Amino acid sequence: MTNVTLVTEFILMGFSEVRELQILHAVLFLLIYLGALLGNLLIIVLTTFDEKLHTPMYFFLKHLSFLDLCYISVTVPKFISNTLANINSISFLGCITQVFLVVFLACTELALLTGMSYDRYVAICHPLRYAIIMKRRTCVKLSSSSWLSGGLSGLLHTATSFSLPFCESTRIHQFFCEIPQILRLSCSDNYSAEVGALAITSSLSFGCFLSIAISYIHIFQTVLKIPSVVGRSKAFSTCIPHLIVVTIFLHSAAAAYLKPTSACPSFVDWLVSVFYTVLPPTLNPIIYSLRNKDMKAALRKLLVSEERISIQVLLTSGFTLYPLNYPGYTSPPV
Repeated sequence: MTNVTLVTEFILMGFSEVRELQILHAVLFLLIYLGALLGNLLIIVLTTFDEKLHTPMYFFLKHLSFLDLCYISVTVPKFISNTLANINSISFLGCITQVFLVVFLACTELALLTGMSYDRYVAICHPLRYAIIMKRRTCVKLSSSSWLSGGLSGLLHTATSFSLPFCESTRIHQFFCEIPQILRLSCSDNYSAEVGALAITSSLSFGCFLSIAISYIHIFQTVLKIPSVVGRSKAFSTCIPHLIVVTIFLHSAAAAYLKPTSACPSFVDWLVSVFYTVLPPTLNPIIYSLRNKDMKAALRKLLVSEERISIQVLLTSGFTLYPLNYPGYTSPPV
């Protein structure tokens, strides 16, 4: 019989045991995190304060940016701080929280992307009925159902994963607490509860992907009827990157959760985890918003208003800016 131990913490093995490579990985992840942080915060600010962006499309974008901000903050900052401090442990409660938040936010993001594809389908295929169909109430219902479904999925997977007994080994061969690696540490071979939870989540994920694909098939059919080459290229430049990110997100998550876990994961296993936890929050601001003409106009408007406010503060504070060679200028006493 295998001894069952009371686990108080787990050991996150990360990407490498070489210290120099660990520092390099931490710096790389820090740069990625700062880029994702800046891009998503910028979208939240612009869509909040610019009245022209108070439309259903940017309503979903703001939710997606907030979601991505939370999603990448669950795993990356912990990995960076552990690496720089040369610590590789995470508490049992911290691991439970990380698993719940990763599953919760990942499932919510997929559901929200499905709602966004429906919004684009209505806007392009039924433009005259867009204002009637995509009311604010409809947008709130779609976003609320996304968060609710993600929360239920997170609770389901967390409860089934941590209800199993653990053996002596607490080494997780990953840079964050991932369910397949946690199940590998269990002494029990009865994974029926987690398999059932995974089957439910996989079915819902496939349904979301099918809905997104059907929406974009109709969108492509409508776009191909546009006589302008420029109009068609703009539509395809927005739709195709969206589909690419969704496909990478789903395929990498499926590869991580559906394939058998090995005792010594390869570099591909770590890369797959990066694809579904780090890549979407980093690329989504670029694909959905920062390439958008309205977003660029809102950014210029914000920068101009900030410049005007700065000049007004200088004028009202009593400061007068003179060049050094101005006749009335006298240097201040030392």
